[in-house]
Amino acid sequence: MMTTGRIWAGGLGLLVAVFMLFAAPMIVENVDASEIVVIQSPVAGDLKVVADPGWTWQGMGTVTKYPRRNELRFLDTECIKANADAKMTAATGGLPIRFYDGGNATLCGTISWLMPLDPKSVIDIHKEFRSADAFEVQAIRRSMQSAATFSGPTMTSFESAAGKRNELLQIMNDQTLNGVYQTISKNVRAKDIAGVEKDMTVTEIVRDEKGQPRRAQASYVEKYKVQMLPMTISHFAYEKRVEEQIQQQQAATNAAVVAIANAKKADQDAITAEAQGRATAAKAEWEQKTIAAKTIAQADAQVTIANASVKEAEAFKKAETLRGEGEAARKRLVMEADGQLDKKLEAIVSINKMYAEAIKSAQPGAWSPSVVMGGGSQGNGGSNAAALVDLMTAKTAKEVGVDLSVKGAAATKK
Repeated sequence: MMTTGRIWAGGLGLLVAVFMLFAAPMIVENVDASEIVVIQSPVAGDLKVVADPGWTWQGMGTVTKYPRRNELRFLDTECIKANADAKMTAATGGLPIRFYDGGNATLCGTISWLMPLDPKSVIDIHKEFRSADAFEVQAIRRSMQSAATFSGPTMTSFESAAGKRNELLQIMNDQTLNGVYQTISKNVRAKDIAGVEKDMTVTEIVRDEKGQPRRAQASYVEKYKVQMLPMTISHFAYEKRVEEQIQQQQAATNAAVVAIANAKKADQDAITAEAQGRATAAKAEWEQKTIAAKTIAQADAQVTIANASVKEAEAFKKAETLRGEGEAARKRLVMEADGQLDKKLEAIVSINKMYAEAIKSAQPGAWSPSVVMGGGSQGNGGSNAAALVDLMTAKTAKEVGVDLSVKGAAATKK
């Protein structure tokens, strides 16, 4: 039989077991590598910051988790429709911005922020905002809205869509990270978004002696030592009238740019044509000079050839003259040496041969007269012919200058 004490002990043990069952998850906490955990003690209310991943003592305390890094998206309705996972919340709406010409737009994009790692800054954020969502909406987004509010009036809607868009993004990033600028208002005469010229108020940034912007207040980002990456703007959602005006101005600007480009192209074409004309003229001139140079070169070559031919002819003439003079001198010396006896003898032989043929072909008795006056025999015709031949031979020898008389020892023979 169980006693009352045992019953009480069993009930107490069961109660402790149930308590331990429900309280076990609050004894220790597993810290993920992507989180920073703030644990508040249930008794003294002390706050402990745990940034290292792994198990840590919770001691029944309250745990609040903050992301080490988070991305804030600011989107308009169209962007949310295009992103199936996006939801319209206080932290996801686009950033409204107003320009000094009266135009309005909504900025859409994203920005990443990183929690500080030092315990004091984390505890300050926890005490002030109590959650990451609240910190994102009330601190980071508010800093971005202030930056957009003070950046828009520095330019017109058209400037934000054209030449000054990068400047606008730089101004917004700087004010988000480091605090909004001190500004002054200045009245200017300009056209509003409808194209009507009127007095408008433009905002100018106040700068120090070094040219750096003066700050009207510090940003939450700087105050709580939050690190932020530059925002990324996906697009500017202008209101309809602004969009139409911007398109018209862009069309006019593009037309002007095209006209200027065409004018420059025409000028360049004229310069190019002139240059091409000069090049063509120069080419033609050089071609003519080339032809002339070639003609001159050919003429010079022909003159050179002709001069060479003349010199060759002169040399040939001189050689032939010298050769003739040498031959004449040789012949003269030969004649002086033998009197051309061989030729003279050839002439005598030839003449006698002709006489002999003439006598041979004459009729018998033609060499003796038919009537002989005085004494003498009629039958001496042969002697007459012989005498005639001797006479003609002597005559020929005399004419050619040959002495036929026998001289020396031969003359004494009878």
